[in-house]
Amino acid sequence: MTNPISKAVIVSHGQPGDPEPQEQAIRDLAARVATENPGCEVRGATLAMPGALADACDDHSLIYPMFMAEGWFTGTQLPRKLAEAGAANARIMRPFGTDPALPPLIVRLAHRAAAEQGWAPNDTTLLLTAHGSGRSQASFNITSALADLIAPHFARVVTGFVEQDPFIAEAAQGLARAVSLPFFALRAEHVTDDLPQALDQAGFDGPRLEPIGLASEVPAIIADALRREILSLK
Repeated sequence: MTNPISKAVIVSHGQPGDPEPQEQAIRDLAARVATENPGCEVRGATLAMPGALADACDDHSLIYPMFMAEGWFTGTQLPRKLAEAGAANARIMRPFGTDPALPPLIVRLAHRAAAEQGWAPNDTTLLLTAHGSGRSQASFNITSALADLIAPHFARVVTGFVEQDPFIAEAAQGLARAVSLPFFALRAEHVTDDLPQALDQAGFDGPRLEPIGLASEVPAIIADALRREILSLK
């Protein structure tokens, strides 16, 4: 079977009030993924930038959601936006947050940060922060499942959320020998504003890592996922 994919498009939420920075960020990520030879052209677009999705994709595109969980955005909003963009038949992959390469990457990054402090893994707490939602349990469920999966690699794993209990400021209270790792795709308002404010409020004094989506290994992880998907269609 001939490969029907014309291109891969990495899609993120973006920031409606100020769409340009996040639009540039997702395009930069797409350019880094392209250097990993995923087997097709790679472009990036946000839902927040007017016209960006229509410019980037068509019915033969492979859509890679740079989201952390499967939920309303991947199941309802993204298909609707693709239909509006004239790409109703584009193939939507599972989102970034579900990639099986993420748990071991998170463990490695947190262990490295702990080692720089002179902490052994079994003496280290990982504070795993995520978006959460008062309307959907998708973010809570995937973050909680991830925490359970990687818990054997730490003294304990604590979860905290921006928009639901347990909130980050409460979860981070009183943590000793703890590393904070945001389970977010990109550096947007929640990561630049809400997260540091909550950590400051809690008096959190451990290492604060970048969002997992900014890790240097991520372009290769996305490229691997695209290659696997393209091979499955041949």
